[in-house]
Amino acid sequence: MVKTTLKIDGMMCSMCEAHLNDVIRKVVPEAKKVTSSHRKGESSFLSEEPPDEQAIKKAIEQTGYTCLSVSSVPFEKRGLFHWK
Repeated sequence: MVKTTLKIDGMMCSMCEAHLNDVIRKVVPEAKKVTSSHRKGESSFLSEEPPDEQAIKKAIEQTGYTCLSVSSVPFEKRGLFHWK
């Protein structure tokens, strides 16, 4: 699994968060646990493979937001109390 975090400029409210979550799900259909935070200015999701960064940036910018950066790191699910 890969955790991808997007730094996004232009989110102002929870409706913006929902809108971006929908865009991410459309561009990356296999995305899981899609979340956005207008307070932090970021969105994140899990996927099996790293996503196409250019496709995500293009889709986000077409909706009126600015994608400042995309970073993907390996993600390992942990146990109930964060034990492996």
